[in-house]
Amino acid sequence: MKTALLIREIYLEGFRNLGNYILRNYLKVFAWFSFALIAVGLYALLFRMYTGFAFD
Repeated sequence: MKTALLIREIYLEGFRNLGNYILRNYLKVFAWFSFALIAVGLYALLFRMYTGFAFD
């Protein structure tokens, strides 16, 4: 029983900081992706306004 508890503790300790690392990097990638989408949308809007597109 003691061995099972030690293995469990090693497993939990090994993956404790991994979740924070993955979550932090996921949020960074998501933020940059969002900024890129906003920039593309703003570029498309300004391009359409500059070329005289009728927004009817």
